[in-house]
Amino acid sequence: MNKTIAIAGLGWLGLSFAQRLMMLGYSVKGSVTTAKKAASLKTKGFDAYAVEISEQGVSGQTQDFLKDADVLAIMIPPGIRRNTGADFVQKMSHFLKEIENSEVKKIILVSSTSVYGDAQGEVNESDLPIPDAESGRQLFQVEQLFYNSTSFKTAIVRFGGLIGASRQPVKYLAGRKDLNGGNAPVNLIHREDCIGILLEIIRKDAFSQFYNAVATQHPIKKEYYTQKAKEMDLVIPTFAEEDQEEKYKTVHSKNLDGILGYRFLKEI
Repeated sequence: MNKTIAIAGLGWLGLSFAQRLMMLGYSVKGSVTTAKKAASLKTKGFDAYAVEISEQGVSGQTQDFLKDADVLAIMIPPGIRRNTGADFVQKMSHFLKEIENSEVKKIILVSSTSVYGDAQGEVNESDLPIPDAESGRQLFQVEQLFYNSTSFKTAIVRFGGLIGASRQPVKYLAGRKDLNGGNAPVNLIHREDCIGILLEIIRKDAFSQFYNAVATQHPIKKEYYTQKAKEMDLVIPTFAEEDQEEKYKTVHSKNLDGILGYRFLKEI
């Protein structure tokens, strides 16, 4: 195994992905936002580089980070919050130029199911996203920028809500009252399956594709979080009554099976 995988964003998912790749014999490089973080990771055996991406441009060890990478996996959180005015598209446009000036020919861009709007209902990769929030609109624009670049091939992976290890959303909902969206189906995925899907894309060289990466189970939120709260001995959250005609999205995938032949490892 002599492929080199570069991971832009050694966070909650990226660091676990890097560890798995290294266990499997890949050469791995990773980026973080500061030299201090990079130095800390190097003491733990990671080949880490400081790369800061902002609306003004890209600074740091960018080309050193990208050098000799067979695949670049981009896991940069958009950091878009309501009414903050953050421009993720501009930030990623700067990064795109750096990548196009490198020798990288294959990219995995981690996106989100938020590119689909609730009014779309049941969706799969054949459905054109119609975002209903600013974060989704910006993510979809970034997807198009990368997918349409002629400098490399891009696999777009739209993850649902991430769970796994100590991350379980009910911890943040426990005890809360009159929450909205109780009848909405959950669109979640375990970190182990995130890693499994990313590995399959690399192993099968399955680029120039879109993948909706969401577990096949879609219980409604109020039932799911009630059960999880009981399992974790937390105060059960309550949900507000809502119009039964309210429409919510349910995200499916035909490409995980049809292209990757992927079988999920974890139930949500």
